[in-house]
Amino acid sequence: MTIQLPDVRGALRTYEPRTEPLALTPGAPLASRTVFSAAHVVADPFADVSPDSAAAVDWDATLAFRRHLWSHGLGVAEAMDTAQRGMGLDWAGAAELIRRSAAEAKAVGGRIACGVGTDQLTAGTLAEVRSAYEEQLALVEASGAQAILMASRALAAAARGPEDYVEVYGHLLRQASEPVVLHWLGPMFDPALEGYWGSSDLDAATDTFLEVIAAHPDKVDGIKVSLLEAQREIDIRRRLPQGVRCYTGDDFNYPELIAGDEQGFSHALLGIFDPLGPLAAEAVRVLDTGDTAGFRALLDPTVELSRHLFQKPTRFYKTGVVFLAWLAGHQSHFTMVGGLQSARSLPHFARAYELADGLGLFPDPKLAEERMKNLLALYGVTQ
Repeated sequence: MTIQLPDVRGALRTYEPRTEPLALTPGAPLASRTVFSAAHVVADPFADVSPDSAAAVDWDATLAFRRHLWSHGLGVAEAMDTAQRGMGLDWAGAAELIRRSAAEAKAVGGRIACGVGTDQLTAGTLAEVRSAYEEQLALVEASGAQAILMASRALAAAARGPEDYVEVYGHLLRQASEPVVLHWLGPMFDPALEGYWGSSDLDAATDTFLEVIAAHPDKVDGIKVSLLEAQREIDIRRRLPQGVRCYTGDDFNYPELIAGDEQGFSHALLGIFDPLGPLAAEAVRVLDTGDTAGFRALLDPTVELSRHLFQKPTRFYKTGVVFLAWLAGHQSHFTMVGGLQSARSLPHFARAYELADGLGLFPDPKLAEERMKNLLALYGVTQ
């Protein structure tokens, strides 16, 4: 059984899919690392909407995917960038997602943390930014979920310098009822966040970020750093106050950052752990035994797929994530909110399929092959 896959030159090549998936089943809870998967949302393919309409979500399939992640011992990072916050999912949709997922987490005993942002606003004053953050923080805390204070496009536009970030975040941390996760999302994920923390100089921005944490260490559970620079994350990790965790958001270098070194390690909050969920959980269970080499042996081969999905323009990685969820049978279609299924090319999809199949990520390789052939036929590729 073979399949013809297109490359970036438009030529077809023959690929032989594997016949058996990697054997991965739910196991013991994860012990040595706290690991969150930033989960995608499943669109309703029958909704009569356009890319600029409010998102139409298939709630049953969306919650089923979260139960899949929880069953493998992973936490769910909800209403984050992977769920298309600001790229198809507006605040009203995100609020409903938070309420439903938090209730589901409570029902099944799953861990959940939810994104708190300012996407009610397109622009505003600092006072309006604070108010938008407060509204979202109140909803997340009322749902019973942990809060993740996300980077804000509106704050990036309104802030005049580092002091405004210190003031806004300090205000929010003082009123948070439980310790939160601070999220620094780099401009490769969202160009509107260029110069976050008051400077495009990352050294200066890092100093401001750490100043906020140092002033409120009892209100910061941890930080998520998504800058795709492993050494910078390590440097920040080593400067954190005692008890404040680092959750890696580096989808290029996560195995080495989670494994850590003699001075510490990172926990994880990653979009790539949406398609890699069961494999990532199994790797961490191996790490729980002290077998770092075994952990790396499982997780290192996944980096090529992750780097492919997160290649520039990085913000469109969500398309590959949903594509793989469709191939894996977690949803019946490849439709995304905002029409984002069109954001990647056919050669990109073909390579993603090949890499994921090679890793054994598809529970039913034959189903994945059939769906890949259906997509190819839609693009005019005959087998």
